[in-house]
Amino acid sequence: MVKYAKIFTESVAQALLSLTTNKLRTILSLLGILIGIFSIIAVMSAVDSLEDNIKNGFKELGNDVLYVEKMPWTSDGDRNYWKYMKRPDPDYDDYSYIKERSKLAEYVNYCIFTGGKTIQFRDNSITNAFVMGATYDYIKLGSASISTGRYFTPLEYERGRNVIILGAVVAQNLFGNTSPIGETVKFLGQKFTVIGVLEKEGDNMFNFLNFDEVMWISHPTAKKYFNLSNTSRFGELLAVKANTNVQLDELKGEVTGILRAGRRLRPMEDNNFAVNELSMLEEMIGPVFSVMSIVGIVIGFFALIVGMFSVANIMFVSVKERTNIIGIKKALGATKAVILSEFLIESIILCVIGGAVGIALVGVVLNVLSSVSPLTFGLSSKNVILGVLCSILVGVISGFIPAFQASNLDPVEAIRQ
Repeated sequence: MVKYAKIFTESVAQALLSLTTNKLRTILSLLGILIGIFSIIAVMSAVDSLEDNIKNGFKELGNDVLYVEKMPWTSDGDRNYWKYMKRPDPDYDDYSYIKERSKLAEYVNYCIFTGGKTIQFRDNSITNAFVMGATYDYIKLGSASISTGRYFTPLEYERGRNVIILGAVVAQNLFGNTSPIGETVKFLGQKFTVIGVLEKEGDNMFNFLNFDEVMWISHPTAKKYFNLSNTSRFGELLAVKANTNVQLDELKGEVTGILRAGRRLRPMEDNNFAVNELSMLEEMIGPVFSVMSIVGIVIGFFALIVGMFSVANIMFVSVKERTNIIGIKKALGATKAVILSEFLIESIILCVIGGAVGIALVGVVLNVLSSVSPLTFGLSSKNVILGVLCSILVGVISGFIPAFQASNLDPVEAIRQ
């Protein structure tokens, strides 16, 4: 054990000596490793960060929630776009039918969306904010939560009272730093009382619903001011949340049967609706990110090949410069394995140093991107470990031939040189 520790210590010292003896040669040689590791880890980290941002946006949809729509969340939706567009929109009747008959659903929710509305408080106003009119259980989906104030009471909901919940950005722009709770705003030509403000979501370009800019009213209130029978004017969302310990596939089968009965479809007729779940979206984006990762690895691989030759060149020069010392060591009893391990460790140390600089540079670039972009970029421990392992592998491959050559030198011939 002491012998191997000594070999490792001497190899590290020799690697550092190689770095400092000829700085320009070392920098130029290690530049290939740096660029290669940087390319691989930067692309992998960017792809992982993008995937995480998208999946965080998906989280507001819920892993245990089904969504009834015209279009399926699969590639088939693009191929047969016009076929699916002819389907009827999910409506309040579908919601009522599922809510009354489903035994596996914990909550059933329906809401409509429309934009281009103006809300005013004294001299402050906001235009083109979007309105959401939702059924009572929508808050229980967990996609939005109230930071100050409260939710609709059952009486306010049933009677369609003029009360409203504001998104964080809407509340900030209308009221500044003063509390909006209990204040009266002018909206849809009527007076509405603000009862709550939602928690701020922040910037995420993959949020499906931007609750920071929402004006949330109850569905019965929306019916008073909008012609909801004209579904083409609105976006709509029909969501069914599974009960505890209910498998999503079971719920999906039940909802499909209920909707077929509610829409009076004959046994041989195809469904005129789609029942979607979050896993369908994740299955769609998975192959895309896999391809992007492969492209990044291929780009980095070619850069690493250049780096391998550069490090191999350093090691050949190192063997040439230390031929005499190698001969003396072998004459004193150093085995081939000892000489081989010395040069391999030296090669690995050189590559790990170049890789570490590349990984550190990736971290700096990702931090800069996070500060100037609405997306969040990060360097995961998985990618750091990947970068280190790649550096070690490159060190072994590029250093093996020079190390093998050094281990096979004849001690007498080596000492004479």
